[in-house]
Amino acid sequence: MKKRLVLFLAAVVLVLAGCVNTKSDVKKDESKPSSETKNTSIEILGMSTGEDDLNILRDQLTKNGFNVKLNIQPDYGSFTAQKDAGNYDLALTGWTTVTGNPDYAVRSLFTSDGDNTLFADEEADKLVEKASTQLKEEYTQTYKDLEQLVVFDKAYIVPLYTSYKAQGVNNQVIDEKTLRLPKSRAAVWEAISFKDKAKNATQPLLAQQGISALTSLDPIKGNDGSINTLNTNMYVRLVNLTDDDEVVSDGSLSLNHAIADGSKDYYFLLRDDIHFASVKDKKAADSGERVGAEDVKFSLDRAKDKNSVPDHRTYSLHESMKDISIVSDLKELDVKTTDGQSTVREQLEKGLDKKISTLVTDKTKANNGSGAYQIVKVTTEKPFPQVLNYLAHQSAGIVSKKQVESINTYDVAKYDVNKDIAYGDQKTITEGKDYNNALYASGPYILVSKNDYEAKFVKNPAYMKGTEYEPKISAITVKFIQDPESALSALRNGEIHILNGVPESKYDIVKKDDKLTLQQNKSNGVAYLAFNMKDRDVSKSVALRQSILYSINQEEIKNFYQGNKMNAVSTLSPLVETGLKLEADNNKAKELLKEYQSEK
Repeated sequence: MKKRLVLFLAAVVLVLAGCVNTKSDVKKDESKPSSETKNTSIEILGMSTGEDDLNILRDQLTKNGFNVKLNIQPDYGSFTAQKDAGNYDLALTGWTTVTGNPDYAVRSLFTSDGDNTLFADEEADKLVEKASTQLKEEYTQTYKDLEQLVVFDKAYIVPLYTSYKAQGVNNQVIDEKTLRLPKSRAAVWEAISFKDKAKNATQPLLAQQGISALTSLDPIKGNDGSINTLNTNMYVRLVNLTDDDEVVSDGSLSLNHAIADGSKDYYFLLRDDIHFASVKDKKAADSGERVGAEDVKFSLDRAKDKNSVPDHRTYSLHESMKDISIVSDLKELDVKTTDGQSTVREQLEKGLDKKISTLVTDKTKANNGSGAYQIVKVTTEKPFPQVLNYLAHQSAGIVSKKQVESINTYDVAKYDVNKDIAYGDQKTITEGKDYNNALYASGPYILVSKNDYEAKFVKNPAYMKGTEYEPKISAITVKFIQDPESALSALRNGEIHILNGVPESKYDIVKKDDKLTLQQNKSNGVAYLAFNMKDRDVSKSVALRQSILYSINQEEIKNFYQGNKMNAVSTLSPLVETGLKLEADNNKAKELLKEYQSEK
């Protein structure tokens, strides 16, 4: 099986935080190399939101003999442009494992053909593949070997810290008990309610995110901070993650799911109470089209096919899937599940008001109340239980087969971004001459319009009506506020109701404000420095990379954040306890730098 599974910026965690030197110091870039430097210069690329981290890194590296140049970009778009152009030695970035499983934490980054690959190393490829076939009690050692190789032996990345997850809530407006803070999953909008429930139907919830340029509203064409939360709430999936990263059917398109013995066949019993929402006159409307098995098969087939759309950014997440089929024979459900005790049918029928009497392949004929159900089966190339985590990811969101095929009429191989219009293109939902919103949302909300300042979402009028999962609030406005200080001010002034991503250095401000509540949880977000492994000195010299690695003092960074960061070794740190630890060693760093200089 061709493996590439994962991606990023799933959630991309760009490092945002505090203050060491002043902004004017950074812009002038007056750092001086030490007497031992011998003109050994390195360039670190980052965003203005990570300026404080950049200052800390510059100071630590300068002490060990580096002449550090900071390339600070104002926003994510310009950061990406500089990165794509190769204008850096190290890039300050990060990764959040939004699926809650370790394979996601490494496959995209640490495999030679990963979607967001940082390097090419055959030994790392083998270790990633080996770990993917193992159970937890086995894979810990394999991931430890991988971490040793990637971080210490080859120094492909420089880990900085693991973050906490924190959000500020206006407790005068929002019912805090309805607001969740999952470790991996994006915000769960449908659960949120105003404190005064009468406002749910009349006032919009005001939320915030930093990035205004949306990659794509087609769930398979993006996996970054611009769209992860938005697409998660626009498209329903076969399964969901709990706040502690357990895979469940609750609130998903499936009433139940079951794994057949052998862990290669996965069955999903579909609910029949969701229709796609469409947009008419910038208002949400019931399209009248049910979300069904045909749409699931279409969505997952395109998700795993690299060539199904131009610029497919998430296919490696789903290449473990060999086949997606609609089950029509009830006898197929008599196979045993992984526990060896029950059958697939017994697992799927748990808690149902009406047992399965017949299976239908036409979604319009499904009627759960009378026992007529649809079942989708996902078959993997090899035993791979972690496939369920990937099916909980936003890129596995269910789109309308009919609607997407009616829009994506272009030849993928000849796609012209200046001429062809693809489903989910942000310009089609942006106010102006190109506005032509053709979205069909299977999830609790649909995006009706956006501009440079905000995006407006409206409740799907035909989403699980009458159940606990029906959205509480009728409208949500996501304001684009890039600067963390400005976002916090907006929360304190009542301009937004929720701020997801309160900087650690600002926790006390939120705690001391009586009208605000700070909610915290550990996260799967790890900040690190990624080396430019193409035609730079750092790409050729392990000693140079290791010298940078051992110059970084995580304890100093944690102190700056008043203890509100955790140590990291790799993107696996929040998920697998390998026992490894990076400790700064200035003497070792200087010796390695001399070794590199002697190589030249």
